[in-house]
Amino acid sequence: MAIQYLALATMIVLYSLMFIGGYISAAGLGLTCPEWPLCPNGVMPSEEYLIEWIHRTTAATTGVLVVSTMIASLINKNSDLKIKITSSLATGLVITQITLGALVIDTKLHAVLVAIHLGIGIWLFAMVLLTVLFAFRISKSSKAITA
Repeated sequence: MAIQYLALATMIVLYSLMFIGGYISAAGLGLTCPEWPLCPNGVMPSEEYLIEWIHRTTAATTGVLVVSTMIASLINKNSDLKIKITSSLATGLVITQITLGALVIDTKLHAVLVAIHLGIGIWLFAMVLLTVLFAFRISKSSKAITA
């Protein structure tokens, strides 16, 4: 089944996004690109905006993967309610994260919003991790049925 690999890829890209976001926060680079969604030079930024541009591009990729995983879980006939719930929650959380990311930039890194952004990011990772575990359980149970 392809759903478990899609969910796993989603988790890997999300973890990378969290790693990059942590680096940006720790290095004080949160406002290196002061505009949202694009940096001042447009789609391809100059070197000074590169790390923030990578973060935003990875976030967009994560968003697409999370939504794709949810769609795959909803259309998969072997999916149980657990994977549908966790992948749907992850989709809601990723949309919230993107919105919060824009607000964090617009409010010039307001501390409360940054903390909420981190907390929802951890919750998002938990939902994606559960989705991966449920996806591999689906794969294991469908192999046992066919054997």
